[in-house]
Amino acid sequence: MFGKIISMEDNWVTVENVSQKLEYNYINYHVIFNEENRKIVGEITSIKEKEIIILLVGEIKDEVFYSGVLKKPNFSTVPRLVYKSEVELFLGNQDISNKDVLYIGKSNTYEGFNVSADLNGFFANHFAIIGNTGSGKSCGVARLLQNIFYHNDSSLPVNAHIVLFDVYGEYNTALSDISKTPNMGYKNLTTKLDLSEGDILNIPAYFLEVDDLALLLNATSPSQLPIIEKALKLVHIFNSKDEIMQEYKNDIIASSLLDILSSGRTSVQIRDQIVAILTHYNTSTLNLDTQIIQPGYSRTIKQCLNIDQQGKMNSVQFVVDFLGKFKKLDLSMIKTDSTLIYTLDDLYYAFEFALISEGILKSEKVYDEFNQLKTRLQQIINSPVKQFFNVTEERISKERYIKELLFGVGEDRRQIINMSLNYIDERFAKVLTKIFTKMFFDFSTDLEERASYPIHIILEEAHRYVQNDSDIDVLGYNIFDRITKEGRKYGVLLGLITQRPSELSNTALSQCSNFIAFRMYHPEDLKIISSISSNVSDETIEKLKSLTPGIAMLFGISFKLPLLTKFELPNPMPQSTNVDIKKAWFN
Repeated sequence: MFGKIISMEDNWVTVENVSQKLEYNYINYHVIFNEENRKIVGEITSIKEKEIIILLVGEIKDEVFYSGVLKKPNFSTVPRLVYKSEVELFLGNQDISNKDVLYIGKSNTYEGFNVSADLNGFFANHFAIIGNTGSGKSCGVARLLQNIFYHNDSSLPVNAHIVLFDVYGEYNTALSDISKTPNMGYKNLTTKLDLSEGDILNIPAYFLEVDDLALLLNATSPSQLPIIEKALKLVHIFNSKDEIMQEYKNDIIASSLLDILSSGRTSVQIRDQIVAILTHYNTSTLNLDTQIIQPGYSRTIKQCLNIDQQGKMNSVQFVVDFLGKFKKLDLSMIKTDSTLIYTLDDLYYAFEFALISEGILKSEKVYDEFNQLKTRLQQIINSPVKQFFNVTEERISKERYIKELLFGVGEDRRQIINMSLNYIDERFAKVLTKIFTKMFFDFSTDLEERASYPIHIILEEAHRYVQNDSDIDVLGYNIFDRITKEGRKYGVLLGLITQRPSELSNTALSQCSNFIAFRMYHPEDLKIISSISSNVSDETIEKLKSLTPGIAMLFGISFKLPLLTKFELPNPMPQSTNVDIKKAWFN
């Protein structure tokens, strides 16, 4: 079949087709150019009647395959088809019972051969699984996880911690059988509040930090962060039993009232504002009925605000003098109590005090900017979403919460946590995903032994969450970008599953080291794929357009070459099949 070399240009070699037959079954097969001390590997890309086109892809030296070719073959060298032992050098270890081997699927080119990767090389790095709707992504993800947990009964990853954010709730059926294996477990956390699908996804309100609340309340400016920070400080103070709580409340109210009294507004406006504040914000020692005692008589604050016929408040100075006696406390000197339990309602109350303490009532512009945080929190409290932040009577630390979530308690071992997000809107799903992801990352960075507790976070429909959004402008960072840049050294790894890689954060996608690409059509997506790996040729990109469902192109640092791989169907299947129109219409 192969004759002498006719021409060479870049990594393309044209050889004579001596049989002059159209052997199309050999397209995508590999050939060897035997040279002294090395073997040059090429891939057949085209077979014509008189010539065969071969793309040089790598070299074999001392029975090790290396991608890339430093020196072209001699014109006198005649290629041959690869041997079985040579194919194994770039398809991966064929002993898929080895615990160090990640079995992925079957070679779509070489019948009977497995495609595998080094387990550490794949899962110690961020990865992306991409492809159009209906190309086989969900089945591929389910099969990949099943290969890890079902394939090798002699060696099981009992200390794996995988969190799957399941947008459509489709992986529960495919992964729940993991719990049937001793020492292995699976947990489904649902956003369906009627408890018909497992435990409700829950994160205690007192876990929320400044950045978490900024995301939850849709903060739009870094100037809003100090208000959130103050509210968190106040919620600890107001829920403590320390006498400092009432003193600080009095201080905030008194300061706000003094600001109003000196605002220069009309007597009617001043009276109405003070009455409004003391109606909603008051203590046992500072309220509308508080007595201001003067020599010979006493009056309540409300009586001191009476306006005479000339439009004046003649007793207002008594109020000013009374308010000026309250202590001025330094909030930064007050330590928070990490053992306290508080709810979103408590937080809302603290927000109100935080807002008036900043004097927002004196500026409509500032009021509008800061009050939207309180308004958004009120909307959450009045909605079913509030149930995701419920708290129990016993306070639990974040460390204990995460370990019990990811590892279970006692015999309730678990390696996969499936978070079904299909019963909440996209904005809230994005917020929850970021809050949990940040919590896992913070937990890992606090470990004394770095990367001793690896956590894999897999995001279905990642283009919805891992975006070039405004987080970096408000918070100074994007949690997904931070993890893709820093997570590996702490053992926090991301798996991005998406049908639109062009909509993903450029930073996050660029940090992925391994890719499983199913059928793709969109020019922008294909352009992104072409730019993210040095060993992906234009020919490989073209192949992606015509892949049938269940077949993917693998490339990245775990693969010696871009490999066409057929995924076996998962068993059980995920609930991801397309609608059956004939059955729906005519049954």
